[in-house]
This record gives sequence, C-alpha cells and structure tokens, in this order.
Amino acid sequence: MRDFAFAPPARPSVTGGLADTVFETAARNPALPLLARRQGTSGTASWQEVTAVEVRDAVVDLAKGLIASGISPGARVAVMARTRYEWTVLSLALWTVGAEVVPIHPTSSRDQVEWMLRDSGCVGVAVEDEQSVMTVGSVCAGLPRLRHVWQLDAGALEQLVERGEFIPITTVDSLRRIVMPDSTAVVAYTSGTSGHPMGCALSHRSLASPCDTLLQGWGHTAAQAGEQAAVLAFLPFSHVYGLMIQGLCLRGGLLMGHEPDLSEESLASALLSFRPTYFYAVPSVFEKLYKTFLRTAQQSGRGPLFERAAETARDFAAANERQRLGRGSGPGLDLRLQHALYERTIYRRLRGALGGRVIRATSGGSPLSRELSLFYEGIGIYVHDGYGLTETAGGITMQPLGREKSGTVGQALPGTDIRVAEDGEILVHGPSVFQGYVNDEAATRAALRGGWLATGDLGHLDHEGYLTITGRKKDIIVTSGGNSVAPAPLEQRLRMHPLVHQAVIVGDNRPCVGALITLDPDYLAHWRAALTLQGDTPNREAREENALREEIGRAVAAANSAVSRAESIRVFRLLPDQFDQSNGLLTPSMKLRRDAIVQHYAQEIEAMYQSRSRVPRQPTAEEVLGWDDADNMFR
Repeated sequence: MRDFAFAPPARPSVTGGLADTVFETAARNPALPLLARRQGTSGTASWQEVTAVEVRDAVVDLAKGLIASGISPGARVAVMARTRYEWTVLSLALWTVGAEVVPIHPTSSRDQVEWMLRDSGCVGVAVEDEQSVMTVGSVCAGLPRLRHVWQLDAGALEQLVERGEFIPITTVDSLRRIVMPDSTAVVAYTSGTSGHPMGCALSHRSLASPCDTLLQGWGHTAAQAGEQAAVLAFLPFSHVYGLMIQGLCLRGGLLMGHEPDLSEESLASALLSFRPTYFYAVPSVFEKLYKTFLRTAQQSGRGPLFERAAETARDFAAANERQRLGRGSGPGLDLRLQHALYERTIYRRLRGALGGRVIRATSGGSPLSRELSLFYEGIGIYVHDGYGLTETAGGITMQPLGREKSGTVGQALPGTDIRVAEDGEILVHGPSVFQGYVNDEAATRAALRGGWLATGDLGHLDHEGYLTITGRKKDIIVTSGGNSVAPAPLEQRLRMHPLVHQAVIVGDNRPCVGALITLDPDYLAHWRAALTLQGDTPNREAREENALREEIGRAVAAANSAVSRAESIRVFRLLPDQFDQSNGLLTPSMKLRRDAIVQHYAQEIEAMYQSRSRVPRQPTAEEVLGWDDADNMFR
C-alpha cells in the first residue's frame, strides 16, 4: 500500500472559455448533431436533433439579448431549473459574454435561494415556472443587485432574443474572445459547516480539464466504433456531476438529450426512445434498476433463474478481472458456456431496459458496491465508479483501460496527483481544483493547503495506485466505547437487500452501532404479495410483521458479516417514510443529509437504544438482530 499517486503529466491544454467549443465544432462540423430535444409525451416520444451550427446560432442570439439586458463580463446569473435544453443553451450564452453561472436546484428552499442569490451577488436569475418566480419574488426585497427574473416556461429566452436583435455579432465575438481559461465560469454551492451552503468558484479551466483528459483517453469507449456516442442527461445541472456530463458531451461531440422528469416511468421511457450509448447515474439508480430486474423476474416466476444468471454474471466479471490484472486465467469453459446461455436469454434483455445500446456507464456521488459493479460488467455494461467533488469540478480518477478494478474508483487522471494523509484523508492537486470559496477566505485556507485540496473524504491507495473510498471524515461514528465506524460500507451492504431502500448508520456516543432503514415500496408490495400466510387477518398481520423482521434481520446479518463485532449493527429500526428532498433529508444530488436525519428521528433513535437497554444480559437471537416488541414500524 502507498499513500500517494502521481499521474503521468501529459494532458490536453485548455484555451479560452467553455463556450468556445460550440463555435469551434460548428466551424469544423456544422451538421454534427449536438443536442436532442424530446418531442411528444412519454408514450409517443421522439427526439429532434439540433446540429452544432444550430446550437451556435441559438447561443449567439441569446448572448445578444443578455448584452442588451446589461449582462457584462464577471456578472453572476443564477439558473434555477431542471435538466432541460434551455439550461444548456443559456449557460453557453452566459459564458459567451463572460458571465458566471450560479446553478441552483429548483427544489431549494426559500432560505437557500435567498442565501445563494445574495452571497453570490447575482444580477439575474432564470427560473422554470411560476412557482419558482414566486419563490424568488418573496426574497427580492433583500437582494438589491438582482435586476432580472426570467421565466423559461413563459418564453423568457425568446424575449431575450428579440431584445438583442440590434446587437452586432462582432460584439458577441469580442466578449467571447476575452474570456480566459482562469476566468470564473461557475459558482457551485455545496454544503458548509456553518449551516449555509458555500460557493465554490470554478474556472473554465477547472471544468474543461477533466473533460478533455477523459475524452482524450477514454472518449472512444462511449460508443461502438463508427457510432456517435449519445448520453441522456437527467441528473441536475445544479450539481457538478451533471455539469461535467454536459461538458463532456459538448467538448467531445457526443449527442446529449435532456430528461427533466426523474420519475421512474419518464426516465424509462426516455431511455427506450433516446437509446443512449453511455449511461451515467448515482448508485441508488443502479441499485433500483437491479431490484426492478429481480422483482420483474420473480413476478413472472423466474426469480431463481435471474438469481443464477446474476451470480454467473458476477463470477464471469470477477474471472475476467483476475485475468486482466494478471491474477488468473479468466473464465473456465463451464462458466463461459453458462454466460453465453444467459447472454442469449437474459442479459441482452436487461441491457434493453437502458435502450439496448449502452456499453459503459459511470456511477458517482457515493460509492457503488463491488457486487453491483461486477453484476453490470457481467451483463455487458462496465460501470466505472467515479470519484470527484464540487471543489474538483467533477471526476479526478478513472479506471485504466484494460486494467479496470471493481471496488475502486481507479487511478488519478493524468495531470492530477493524489495523496492520503496519515489520518486517511484524501488530498488532491491538479488543474481541476477550485479557486476557493466565495466570500469565505478562512474556509478556503482550511481547504487548500499548499496547493493541495483537503477533500474531507477518507480512502486508501493500493500498491498500483488504485484509490478506494471508505467514507467521509465528518461522518465517522465514534461509539461510547471508543470504536470508530465508517458508515458507508455498512449502508452500502444493507442496500444490497432488495427490501432495503435507504439506510443510515447511527451510534455517536452510543454503546453500539444502530441503523435507520427505509423499505423499497415497490419491492415491499411484491414481497407482501408473494408471502404465503394462512389464517385470519389480525394474526396474519402479526405473522407478516414477524416475517418482515426476520427478512430485514438477515439483511443486517449479511452487512455485519463484512465488519468486526465492534463495528456491527446491534440495533435497528424500520421507518415508514423515505428520506427525500421534500422533507429536507436528501440533497439534490441524492446524498443523505445525515445531521438532519439524526435530528429528525431523534425520538426514534432514543427509543431504539432504550429498548435495547431493557433486554436481558444474555442476548437472544432477536436481540442480536436488533428487534424486540418496541421495534414496531406499524404502530
């Protein structure tokens, strides 16, 4: 094991601003489709392609309107909308005139919106609908710099285009050419220790560098040879992960479609009609897909067949991994024959759920389990577990081609250096590191130490330079007995059970580790329907509850098998409600708000530990699994 990883220095040089790439592509290949706009409803959806020259012209027309509205270089404009075509065109127009984009998630609270608009000093904000207009309107009195509120659904962009008709194109070109790589392009807000989000200033170079490096080394893997790569953008552009995907598509000439609706039905329909070649998501999406595959198979009476196929896929991928890493001979004849059989009968159908053309994928935002990574590789879709954060403008590691290692996030990108401090914190140095926190020099000095970014993440590097993420430094739980526990691995293993939707490990200053668990509603309904119980309704409900306790107990036992007894989950409680953005327990990037969850469920946590303290000294099987009569999710 080693505590540093210095990557090869070679990397593409960045010149100019982010908008330049559209102008360059339009000049070089004007007919190349760059964007795709969804037409019709989800059931009859089709996609209208927008060529590079059409995108450029739309950007120029909109840039003229921004200039006519007084948007000058260095001005900050917020975009508070879902992932849609207008988001991309507007951001390109803002960068063309040298303005800075402030992404705000459309579900942000009134207080969050007010803070971000005031802290960044925005002069304008583009919102999506009337509800967002009302949110911004309710805080305008405290925002003296805010002069413009544009509503996308009310034709604001068309009005801007009309307003700028008299502006000569030479003015647009002049402003675009003075945008330098180190000019600030985005102020992206991330959670801060003070309770207020902190604005990360990201330059054009910061955002472009990892995109160009990835495209140079890995861009050809996003589609079959001779085929234009296509990506369906659906995660929010208000998060740096989404911004990075947008940058990759625009700078690499990948066709990008937009899907603003994150409902399961709309996303499934968009995937089937758009048919991407590359898929990106967060771990919860990959977990949900797997559970949907399993549930569908069980409902059709083919559950055991799917489970055998899934096990074969993992075994096949693991054998291939051993071979490419020089640690084995690869799949044997029997395994190859089994895999070939399931490829004809199952795997191709699973790939069909993503449109049938996806060959590789990326998971980001939090760790993806090795088991899931191997499963997807085994069915023909290699999923790279990416690593990056807002302060690094997105990804800073990647799997070396032909040497991919599941369970890690790969090696440092060329030009990026990674070290692991004595306390396990990951430190990063490279061109994508941010410029600092807006209006917070103290926080900037704390994060940037001699040019190295202290990420706050914990991990380790193996002897080949592969990085493994073990959790967040601030999330480490210390029990009253002094045991330090990283919650992420336990939560990840709990979510592998199809009934478990979300899990949060607790236990700070408590005698043992506990877990708050929510259930997957779709799989729970299927599980209930498949449960065979006889008798009258009251007794049947009690037996059903006991069966559910036992099933979740098995999930806890499986998670505990990977850790020491001191780190194992000894108590847990099922919660009737999900963690989501509406109750403030989930971030827009689908991450758990741990402090908010602990505060929200303080009574349940206290009751969970109090009930444990009343159990006799000699533990029963139910105590080991964390259950007693007080643990009743239905009361």
